[in-house]
Amino acid sequence: MLRHGRDARHAAWFDIDWDAGGGRVRIPVLGESLADAAASGALRVDGDELRYHDHRYPLAPGTDADGDVLALHDAQHYELVDWRRADAELNYRRFFAVSDLAGVRVELAEVFAATHSEILRWVAEGIVDGLRVDHPDGLADPGGYLDALAAATGNAYVLVEKILERGERLPPFWATAGTTGYDALAEFDRVLVDPDGRADLERLDPPVAWDELVHDMKRDVADGILHSEVRRLARDAAPDRALIEPNWGHRTQQRPQLGSMNVVEDAIAEVLACFPVYRSYLPYGREHLDAAIAEATRRRPDLAGSIAALAPLLADPAQPVAIRFQQTSGMIMAKGVEDRAFYRVSRLASLTEVGADPSEFAIDVAEFHARQQRRLAEHPLAMTTLSTHDTKRGEDTRARIAAIAEAPREWGGFLTGMRERHPLGDPVFENLLWQSIAGSWPREREALHGYAEKAAREAGARTTWQDPDERFESRMHALVDACFDDAGTASALGDIVGLLEPAGWSNGLAVKLLQLTGPGVPDVYQGSELWERSLVDPDNRRPVDFAGRRALLARLDAGWRPPVDASGAAKLLVTIRALRLRRDHPELFARYLPLPAIGAAERHLVAVDRGGVVALATRLPLGLARAGGWRDTTVLLPRRRVVDELTGAEHPGGESRLADLLDRYPVALLRSSE
Repeated sequence: MLRHGRDARHAAWFDIDWDAGGGRVRIPVLGESLADAAASGALRVDGDELRYHDHRYPLAPGTDADGDVLALHDAQHYELVDWRRADAELNYRRFFAVSDLAGVRVELAEVFAATHSEILRWVAEGIVDGLRVDHPDGLADPGGYLDALAAATGNAYVLVEKILERGERLPPFWATAGTTGYDALAEFDRVLVDPDGRADLERLDPPVAWDELVHDMKRDVADGILHSEVRRLARDAAPDRALIEPNWGHRTQQRPQLGSMNVVEDAIAEVLACFPVYRSYLPYGREHLDAAIAEATRRRPDLAGSIAALAPLLADPAQPVAIRFQQTSGMIMAKGVEDRAFYRVSRLASLTEVGADPSEFAIDVAEFHARQQRRLAEHPLAMTTLSTHDTKRGEDTRARIAAIAEAPREWGGFLTGMRERHPLGDPVFENLLWQSIAGSWPREREALHGYAEKAAREAGARTTWQDPDERFESRMHALVDACFDDAGTASALGDIVGLLEPAGWSNGLAVKLLQLTGPGVPDVYQGSELWERSLVDPDNRRPVDFAGRRALLARLDAGWRPPVDASGAAKLLVTIRALRLRRDHPELFARYLPLPAIGAAERHLVAVDRGGVVALATRLPLGLARAGGWRDTTVLLPRRRVVDELTGAEHPGGESRLADLLDRYPVALLRSSE
């Protein structure tokens, strides 16, 4: 396509607005002016290629400028431009803001066949058991794509990496077993958060109006790194500055003028910023578009006319602008919320996770059970997850941070001391950074430097990727170094981690058992068989010590029952026992019956009978310890003798003392001993 331009055989495979580039594809790669690049030799000809540093581009047939590299460049079907122009002037669809990942039009049968030939071979030959489709919201027609995939694979097991907002449902007509499990992750985390800690934590980090923050960050993205997409929508909506009613006879009668292109872009950006979910799938989800139109009109009455004129186009599934708007709204949401707003709230950092809503602080046991029962009824084969390549913090980092809600005053004392010792001038970010450090400690120095830099720049409040604030970042990196080099800082950090760590271990075992035994298909992200204290990527994509895990596994299989300690061997024990039980006895996981606890500590237990297997998990362990432990609290088990898969201990069943059932581990996995 780069060699032959819009007449190339593969030109239609890409989503390119050729007219916007004057018939050329803009490639944002230059770090200097084109003239300077040519003068320095960075831009040069090498055989039948044009090169810029290590980048290589084909020359169009018949182009020759007699040694004039600038004239040769101007004769190509592409234009090399400054990388900063990508945000507003790109004329091809890309993966979010990653310019060297160009989107292909998989909705075309030819493109689908070519790009899926190898995948379909894997399915046909039985090499894979199922497929995970990442980022389906970027497709022109996700439902149609899933239908095509089902037809091509003979209805293979397919999951979608779809982010559902709170209360949102997966489109019921999609050919999929369900999501990859971010929605489940949020539920597992929140049942382990103490709601009583909320007020104290909000005094440390005053709550923000979450909806307002989300709107503002989405608008910032629409006006910033994804403005090229907004401008493309405006060109589609008003190619001649007038809006044509999509279904009026011969399409000769014009609706009211939209105004200048700046006004059109402003109106589209505002509707995108007000869109309440990732996207609609017209006609499904029309109510979300209507809500966004109404909210945008309320916020910007000065744009009411333009927004009203846009509404019928955006609601018509056949209109190119409506299709592209749906592809764009998810991008705006992901970049504005996951990669911006999540870094601007820090009440409890474990709540700012992919697929989660930070405004929901905690859920009680009854609500947790209700959500699991709904999952079993609606999507029994959907995936559940705790850690992925995209989670902001690994599952055990979050499990330890969750314990802060049980010790808000102790955390407040630590945070106040650190703010005095290492002030950054940004209280919200300070809290977020210290929670992340404490949650993942001990960690490598460079890993924490990398996280701090990424978190601060993603937040965009004091420093950014495009325009780093060197003085702020210098103080931030000094803070990280102090955790290793300053005795007072290291001592205070060690003390707070010492308080939170045992509770984090208990929470980590609890959330693992609940996920592995709960409804759905549990995903164990590589490396998370032991404590997973990673931070955001690339930290969560580092190599895994499989040899070490094999050695621990051999000891466990030989009968070792490890303590709950820093090795994480207890977590590996929970993992293998639960997964082997599911593998060998799937019939024992056919239902979901909450079991009642009775007594002074009943709020500290999550208990469920899956139809033959009972899972018991401790919640709020610090509060449990302060109150004197389980005391006389009991759980009503089925009246049959059971054995704990984790310890080998047998119990009579019926009403049983939790002090006996959970005397060794904070969790138990019980099955009939018959």
